[in-house]
Amino acid sequence: MASSFSTNPEITTQEARDESRPWGDAGISELVVILVTALLADITIYRGHGYAGLAVFFLGALGLLYVGKKRRQIHWSLWIVGGMLALLAARLVWYGSPLQVIFGFVLLIAFATALDGRTPFLLAVLAMASQMVLAGFQAFGEYAFRLHRVGRKLHRPGMSNFTFPALAFVVFSLLFVLANPDAVRFFGRQVTVFLAEVSEWFVRMALRPTEFVFWIVVAIIMSGLLRPILRSSSMPAFDRSVANGAAAEAPLFLAFRNTLVTLIGLFAVYLAYEFHTLWIRDFPEGFYYAGYAHEGAAWLTVALALATLILSLVFSGQILDDPRLPRLRRLAWIWSLQNLLLSLSVYNRLLIYIEFNGMTRMRIVGLFGISVVVVGFLLVVWKIASGKGFPWLIQRQMWALALAIYLFALTPVDGIAASYNVRRILHGDLSASMQIGVHPLDLEGILALPPLLDSSTAEIREGVAALIAERYTDLKSDYQRHQQAGWTAYQRSDEIALSRFDAVSSAWKPYELNLPKRQAAIQRFHTYAYQWY
Repeated sequence: MASSFSTNPEITTQEARDESRPWGDAGISELVVILVTALLADITIYRGHGYAGLAVFFLGALGLLYVGKKRRQIHWSLWIVGGMLALLAARLVWYGSPLQVIFGFVLLIAFATALDGRTPFLLAVLAMASQMVLAGFQAFGEYAFRLHRVGRKLHRPGMSNFTFPALAFVVFSLLFVLANPDAVRFFGRQVTVFLAEVSEWFVRMALRPTEFVFWIVVAIIMSGLLRPILRSSSMPAFDRSVANGAAAEAPLFLAFRNTLVTLIGLFAVYLAYEFHTLWIRDFPEGFYYAGYAHEGAAWLTVALALATLILSLVFSGQILDDPRLPRLRRLAWIWSLQNLLLSLSVYNRLLIYIEFNGMTRMRIVGLFGISVVVVGFLLVVWKIASGKGFPWLIQRQMWALALAIYLFALTPVDGIAASYNVRRILHGDLSASMQIGVHPLDLEGILALPPLLDSSTAEIREGVAALIAERYTDLKSDYQRHQQAGWTAYQRSDEIALSRFDAVSSAWKPYELNLPKRQAAIQRFHTYAYQWY
């Protein structure tokens, strides 16, 4: 038996091994995962109508990637990325945004990168994303090749032992049914009902040509994530510490030392000026808050970013092998402390502006921005102290930036800003009304406004009532449209907002249907609040 098998000219030993496992690495479960992913994407994205569908897709695709990956690598980054995506999905169900959707797809690629045994640095994630289409086509080629092998195997004599009896059973069963009129009528009714249901389903589904293209694209991308061309062994190790060579004096050592000494002196003078002018003084009437706390804070943030770059460049290359390096490090620690004091000054300027006339969306963006710069600077300090390489620093600084954007996408920015301003107004600081009466707010921001319906200031009370009436009208229309669209368009915030607005409807109902009255109240509020602009 073995000899007759081996002498078959069409089947080599390698082919025999492949056909003993007809799908090789491309297991049947992997194909099932790809098909299920295409179906899930069709239901939640192509036929979906909102953020709840995308949330379900992200969570489903997360599990499908894990199940479909045959040679998965379990690493701490896998659980972190998975947890981040789960939080993002919850945020999408509550109150979604395009930025969250973009980050969801990035996190899916990062999860696939971690499954492949690579730390999901941004460069590794970009590498995975750049090759996933090509890898998907390559995987499809392998699937087709394996299917061809399976087809050849089905035509072998051994398979005929099963296929011929099954075919004969089907044919003769059909003949026996046709030979009995009662059986024909019974099965005819069943077939008619079945075909009617199938026809109705196809009409209801209304499959379009672009839908098939969408399925193919999703299947190719999923295949590329499951079977990347770039393997973990081909990726460079970015976590290495700096390998010190032979001790030698660096030509630029004196230049770098003099630069640090100069900057230490300059920062000492400027920090004394900053402390005197903005930390321990009462601001006079007409103080230029925007110039100092807005534009000025931005320029100081640029200075911190530049300091980060300078330190990164100073402590690289030949300098790391210079025997005088400890002296340079001592200067770096002094300048680093000054930079941290400078970062506190930036926070102080932002807080001064917030204290002046309240919180805004862009001021929260500023807090995120300066925090990213500070974290990046601290990473430089850690690099100098631990002797890590420049690639180590770049990867983690990119991580810090990506994490800040992710946290910003999760943060209810307008809700936080409006809640802060409402508390200020209720405590008698009416200047914070400017950020509500002048700046537009999203739904989370409007949700924070009902306490102002009890304000003693008529312009604020009536203006807020008109704003809520205006948003309620739009929200009710959106809610009905989302309900008609189905579960994929569900937003939990819609239900919460309608419930909270209904609870105080007596205050804003007079403005709901009276458009001129509503617009007049909003304009009065705008004019009143603009005095603190």
